[in-house]
Amino acid sequence: MNRILQILILILFIGFSNNSFSQDQKRVSSTNKKAIKLYEKGRAYYDGRNNELAELSLLAALGKDPNFIEAELMLAYVYQDARMYEKALIHYERSIEINPIFFPEIYVSAATIQLKHGDYTAAKRNFTGYLSFKGAPLMQKNFAENGLKTCNFAIDAIKYPVPFNPINLGDKINSPLPEYFPSISVDGETLLYTRKLKSKMTYTGFNEDFFVSKFDGKNWQQSQNVQPINSMTNEGAPSLSANGRFLIFTSCASIGGDYGRDRKGYGSCDLFYTYNVGDNWTKPKNLGKTINSRHWETQPSFSADGKTLYFIRGVGRSTGRQQDIYTATLSKEGVWSEPVRLNNTINTPEIEESVFIHPDGKTLYFSSNGHPGMGGLDLFMSQKDENGKWKTPINLGYPINTFKNENSLLVSSDGELAYFASDRAGGYGGLDLYKFEMPAHVKPNKVNYLKGKVYAADTKRPIAAQFELIDLNTGEVVVASFADEATGEYLVSLPINKEYALNASHNGYLFFSENFLLTEGNASEPFQKDVAMHKIEVNKTMVLKNVFF
Repeated sequence: MNRILQILILILFIGFSNNSFSQDQKRVSSTNKKAIKLYEKGRAYYDGRNNELAELSLLAALGKDPNFIEAELMLAYVYQDARMYEKALIHYERSIEINPIFFPEIYVSAATIQLKHGDYTAAKRNFTGYLSFKGAPLMQKNFAENGLKTCNFAIDAIKYPVPFNPINLGDKINSPLPEYFPSISVDGETLLYTRKLKSKMTYTGFNEDFFVSKFDGKNWQQSQNVQPINSMTNEGAPSLSANGRFLIFTSCASIGGDYGRDRKGYGSCDLFYTYNVGDNWTKPKNLGKTINSRHWETQPSFSADGKTLYFIRGVGRSTGRQQDIYTATLSKEGVWSEPVRLNNTINTPEIEESVFIHPDGKTLYFSSNGHPGMGGLDLFMSQKDENGKWKTPINLGYPINTFKNENSLLVSSDGELAYFASDRAGGYGGLDLYKFEMPAHVKPNKVNYLKGKVYAADTKRPIAAQFELIDLNTGEVVVASFADEATGEYLVSLPINKEYALNASHNGYLFFSENFLLTEGNASEPFQKDVAMHKIEVNKTMVLKNVFF
């Protein structure tokens, strides 16, 4: 409960208690003058935000009169302000015990703490008790009704747990510092994530940097700081392209300020991009004012087809922010469309974050506290229907979701494994990265993988050609991207058992086109299709093939 609402409830509570005893000309329920005087002192200290002296005065008042309900309730507020929730709950419950009908809002205050700590049965009892009051001004009726829905959902979910066995990724990835927001290439060989480092150079006392690790077929190798991208300010929430060579990420600073390394922005946090040429990352650039705004843009997820970006935009962060999922598409000319907010099937009036679009292009994972869940932020999955509309989100279930905040979910390209951040016991310290097998009911669609190299037919030199893959049945451009500038390599994910046209073009070379039927190729062993391009020469022709595999 925020302090403004808490004060409003406290004012209502004081007025309610004064009216309750007006016939006897008593301001409070106690008749002990010393207790009343101590209570008044505690109330004054609380109004002056001196919670330590308020606590001492109110405890002294209760020492004089143990059934002084106003002192009990105000002491509960003092402890809640100090985030001493267990102590606050003791005094909320004691207030209800003294007089169950004295002040209805006490029930919600108690239930909120119980819900925050996963005591769903007790929280349900108090939410129900609050909603049963007749003729009272229920200031938190909507909140209580939503809280009751959460309790009912959680109690039922606990009865039917989903398979869940999280495994720590080990000390090559994790450290005593927090690690979170993982991103992985579709071949599963490159893991990029955020680590929160201590820093004396920032006013917050910490700095977020990227670390990267390679998989050798059996184990993750020792992660390394990504120096060309990291700066003196924060970098976070990375999203790797399918081939692991294009990166979109978040960097934060003041409006118009310098993010470090000349990173000019449009708001407090903006989205930037960089790409890997050979083994080197280019200087990061802002995605531009079409994507970024004066608001807070973060947590990007770039689709495997290289055309669609999902990200989080936050508004009003200082006054109880709302965060929604937005999407934008990239044209053939490399221009971003205006971002569009996903509809209310996905977004709610509350918080959505940690969005991740799977390589199948049709399965979306995200965190939210606005859909039915276990309390706090839960992980959800939604898939597009045959008309391209998002279906009602599915909660990933208990114990993947708990009464704590769950986020930073990443699902492997084959849909078998998920990665996430957790501060659960047994880790290396703070948030660690874990993996677990995905339950069947929330797995993405099956996809195949195509890998290749574009090169000059005569010199074998790599070519950074523009290429696209077209679904010949629908005419839809499924993938549009560029081969790597240094190596000519590309890696894409595609729906299974479909016929495609692979087109490639580059200045000075003849247009390349082949048709093929893709029935094989997985994340660990993609189907190989190299492209040999011929220089444009007088009287030279090129046959457009129809090849089926």
